[in-house]
Amino acid sequence: MKPDDNASRDVHIASFVVQHRLEAADAVDAHIAASDDLDLALRADTRSVVLCECADQYAVLDRIDALRALPGVLNVALVYHHAEPREALDAPVRSAPDIHASGVAP
Repeated sequence: MKPDDNASRDVHIASFVVQHRLEAADAVDAHIAASDDLDLALRADTRSVVLCECADQYAVLDRIDALRALPGVLNVALVYHHAEPREALDAPVRSAPDIHASGVAP
């Protein structure tokens, strides 16, 4: 199945909670360090929060599968997923005075 042209211009931002054995932490770190689109956001003994920024939803699923395949990884849970056009990430963010009291921008 070929992704459409619009999807290839999107940026997909996701976060995962990776549950792993304590002895698997180094392997998880090494895998994340070897991936250009993964970052370790937080680690607490046997759980890690991983951030992912990919070109499409298929790549997000591939990253989840690759993490799940690591020895000592018990589970990978998708916590957040957002997609938007790449150009939107470069657009300036409006400041508070630009937003009405109702919370809706003009």
